Amino acid sequence: MALIGGGLGSFIGKIHQMGASLGAGIELVAGSFSSDTERSLAAGASYGVAPERSYADHDALFAGEAARDDGIDLVAIATPNHLHLPAALAAIRAGVHIMSDKPATATLAEALQLQAALKDSASLYALTYSYSGYPMVREARARVAAGEIGNIRKVVVTYQQGWLSAPLEENNARAAWRTDRSKSGVGGASADIGVHAFHLAEYVSGQRVTEMLGDARGLVAGRALDDDCNALLHFGNGASGVLVVSQIAFGERNGLSIQVYGDAGALHWVFDTADMLTMVKGNGSTEILRPMSPGLLSSTPLAPGLGNGLIVPFAVLYRDFAAAIGGDTTRVGGVLPGIDEGVRSMAFIERVVESTGTSNWTSL
Repeated sequence: MALIGGGLGSFIGKIHQMGASLGAGIELVAGSFSSDTERSLAAGASYGVAPERSYADHDALFAGEAARDDGIDLVAIATPNHLHLPAALAAIRAGVHIMSDKPATATLAEALQLQAALKDSASLYALTYSYSGYPMVREARARVAAGEIGNIRKVVVTYQQGWLSAPLEENNARAAWRTDRSKSGVGGASADIGVHAFHLAEYVSGQRVTEMLGDARGLVAGRALDDDCNALLHFGNGASGVLVVSQIAFGERNGLSIQVYGDAGALHWVFDTADMLTMVKGNGSTEILRPMSPGLLSSTPLAPGLGNGLIVPFAVLYRDFAAAIGGDTTRVGGVLPGIDEGVRSMAFIERVVESTGTSNWTSL
């Protein structure tokens, strides 16, 4: 595979490389790691990529790889949001499969454009909604689908961080692009972590959000995009939902959790104990499930006890994507998020921003 983005100092680029290698034996052999040629070469060297396969931009990448007998099969896109669409369209033109960081694009209109392009393409497309790769999240999804907690009545998903409590964007590149409308799109925290929460709510519950009432605001003085986002949700089966997202919650590191309540039980998953799922049964008893517990409905290719590191879910996602490339295309849009989930998440961002300051429920 090749990597677009993930330059020097990148955290997520190494996660892509390690997850792809561990989950599916995929080798990172090429990339366009930075718009600066020297920095791209240096980043390529840090990944073990040969200098002649570290390219100046994505167009040079796809042209150069197409000319090789051992050219790439897939590309991972790990850039700021505004670069997702042009990189993905270039990959489609090159006939290369795409694993993209979330959100799919910077705007809903761009996501719809990408969706249309993929329909006429041989390229498979998946999104790294990383939490959908955790074995116990998949277990929760499977148990809900099997009816083990009955009909879903309520979903509560919370994702809180504190790293943007101060105006860090003034001297931090990771914060700067996430709070810049020209690079992030219309959403700030809603686009960065809110889409994870939204996707998790639908992924685990098996229900689609039909309408929402949102409140997405920038609470740090001078910040143009939202850093705090909350929404009430209505699901297609009549269930209610609550989504709470913040990046200005002092002291929070990666406070992600989801609770799904049915009429015959409930499921609780918390990121800090990612390899544990709590199931409350209708008789009041509680069962703690862990990877490789007897009777699990889902499976994991990795040993239990690996905690909340991101390499585990990325390995699972890349395992699924490799299987899809090998012919099992039912995985994309099933257990593996695809462009349809990307479009829904972009709709969530725009609707939560639109409904802020109103008392009107808005349709998804």
